[in-house]
Amino acid sequence: MSPDKRAQIVLGLGFGDEGKGLTVDFLCGQALAAGRQPLVVRFNGGHQAGHTVVLADGRRHVFSSFGAGTLRGVPTYWSAYCTFSPASVLREYAALRALGVHPRLLVDGLCPVTTHYDVLYNRALEAGRGTARHGSCGVGFGATVARHQETPLRLYAQDLRFPAVFTYKLRQIRMYYEAKIKAETSFDFHQFDHDGEDQRFAGYATQLADLHQQQLIQLTRTQEIFASDAPWQTYVFEGAQGILLDMDFGLFPHVTRSRTTSANALDLLRESTPAFGAHPEIYYVSRAYHTRHGAGPFPPEAPINLVNNAAETNQPNDHQGNFRTGPLSVELLNYALTCDANFSAGLSKHFVLTCLDHLPNGQLPCFYQGHLQQLPPKQLPVLLETDFASYRFSHSSTGAGLNQPLAL
Repeated sequence: MSPDKRAQIVLGLGFGDEGKGLTVDFLCGQALAAGRQPLVVRFNGGHQAGHTVVLADGRRHVFSSFGAGTLRGVPTYWSAYCTFSPASVLREYAALRALGVHPRLLVDGLCPVTTHYDVLYNRALEAGRGTARHGSCGVGFGATVARHQETPLRLYAQDLRFPAVFTYKLRQIRMYYEAKIKAETSFDFHQFDHDGEDQRFAGYATQLADLHQQQLIQLTRTQEIFASDAPWQTYVFEGAQGILLDMDFGLFPHVTRSRTTSANALDLLRESTPAFGAHPEIYYVSRAYHTRHGAGPFPPEAPINLVNNAAETNQPNDHQGNFRTGPLSVELLNYALTCDANFSAGLSKHFVLTCLDHLPNGQLPCFYQGHLQQLPPKQLPVLLETDFASYRFSHSSTGAGLNQPLAL
């Protein structure tokens, strides 16, 4: 790898929705301003992500299947650590084109593909749990990962180029979930037109093939992305969800089937030879308050007054339920940092605090040492058990406020 290539890894310190999209967009803007062509790398999760980006010109988009630098014309590498949903990709592609954007997506051929059967099983299982729901997004991410890890029924992004192959595999997946749904739920599998849905899926593959011909959505491999002659100088790794939902460190069963720490990103970098010229930097992101969309443990819950949050992306829905907000827990922030330190020891680290404009008095409501306190924002990094190279605070929905790192 050319010594002038750099890597920046963006991680959430909570349960998701911390401001990772805003941070990725900001870092892409910095790279472009410096003349360093960036590439956004998605290294965990899938289309269940929802990363909101607002540009200074007012354009706004919630990214799920494209990287959060796309509004700036930055391409995305969708690594094999991520699931790939043809339906979601095509919907988002159309939405971005409607904004006047020409998105480019580079998809690893070994990405596990989410089918409508993964989504159906996910929703049937979660609905059957009643009040014991796990907090699933209901889009089939976990079901896709489990099918690939626990059965031989694997459908890869590269398979979508071959109709005879994906048609056969889809038929096998259909039979698998028919039996699984019957055995594990009371849901009536046969109430839907599965033949029609299979035809729709085949249509998605055709549309993706057309976009592949136009070199807008292309299949690729890790070696090509990180090759020494690849055209990108700055690799911005965009994490999905937060460290408190990590499959290894989160509080089971309310976790995601994904490593939300820096582990996957660092594994991708280690595969490149020779290594990057500089060690990767990590940007840890938190809102000025905790959020959780769906079921699961939450910091000691207490009322919190918010302002300027009318454009909140997260809304109550049938699958996740309510969007919950509450004071920050210093203990949980330190726990998240400790979990990631297992992989990122010795790397340069930065702290980003977003949504400060949502607090009516500018003070952070925090649980610290067993008490709810109102802290000035600059005091929070001092309480975190990590030596940060910089601190950046955002008081708006755009990344403009992140331009100047702060001294404490």
